[in-house]
Amino acid sequence: MGCVGRWSRAGDISIRPYSDDDWNQIARIHDAARLDELRHSVGVEAFLTLEQTAEAEGLFDGQLWVAEVDGTMAGFVALDDNEVTWLYADHRRYRQGIGRALLRHALATAGPGVEVTVLDGNPAALGLYLSEGFTVTETRTGSLAGNESFTATGHIMHHDAEIRTHLDHI
Repeated sequence: MGCVGRWSRAGDISIRPYSDDDWNQIARIHDAARLDELRHSVGVEAFLTLEQTAEAEGLFDGQLWVAEVDGTMAGFVALDDNEVTWLYADHRRYRQGIGRALLRHALATAGPGVEVTVLDGNPAALGLYLSEGFTVTETRTGSLAGNESFTATGHIMHHDAEIRTHLDHI
């Protein structure tokens, strides 16, 4: 299952299922973007590579898709049991619609009631999810998933497509 979108700044975005040949590219994307994510939240000291965390954090437990722009890997998203568990865009392509296209693809595939957790201190991710209809339902502080020796604060967010569709028609 794939979809293609047209975005003026990024060119054609195509989304397709992950294949084993994509590993090096998604690891590169994750590692650069994860440093940015941690820089303003937990701190870069908490950084672990995708190779160190993929298995333990369940990267391959659900569905995994990659986005390409003009034939070049641009990001990836993972969905497991109606939870967006991973969403990263190439740091060189931030704010070009990659994350939004991936998120919309995951939402179109998922059932109602999708959940995601966003680290406090990541306003770009928080803004993306809010703009796509997610609401913050809880904020928790505890161990950072994947590197439990660090404390993190996360915003648990929910998207209910049935409620949103109903509200849009009122």
